This record gives sequence, structure tokens and C-alpha cells, in this order.
Amino acid sequence: MTPLDAAPEPGLLITCEDDGAGIAEAEKEQIFASGFGKNTGLGLFLAREILGISGLKIKETGRYGRGARFEITVPEHAWRRTGPRS
Repeated sequence: MTPLDAAPEPGLLITCEDDGAGIAEAEKEQIFASGFGKNTGLGLFLAREILGISGLKIKETGRYGRGARFEITVPEHAWRRTGPRS
């Protein structure tokens, strides 16, 4: 998790990435549509919907051929630090 100190809107950035095939540029928004994909097509659709209710945003920012990378942006008012800084 990375604080977004240099971003126009302060907040927190949570990333999850892999080293698989990645997502083609043309599909980066489609993967969040209901029914898209090989199984039920609900996973990323529901993830975006639930995160959106909480004011969070998710997008895929990986490079095709190098892996998928999902970024969840948490607004400044939606999180707080509870432990010591490392």
C-alpha cells in the first residue's frame, strides 16, 4: 500500500499484480462489465460496484504480455493509519 503523497488528491493506493499474460488494452474497461469473461463474469463487476459504494476506485494498469496490475484508490478520508510508521 502506498500513500498518494504526490497525487492531486491525497489518499492511499493498493496494488495487486501478477506476471501472467496481462489484459489487452481494448479489454481494460470491459473486464469490469457484468457478464464479461470465461466464468460467471461477475467477479470484477461486483468488486468495482462494492468498492464504488465505499468511494473507492479500481482500474487495471498492467501491460499486456507482462502481467495484470490492479490499482485500488482509497480517498484520503476513507482510511487512517493505526500502527507505527515503518
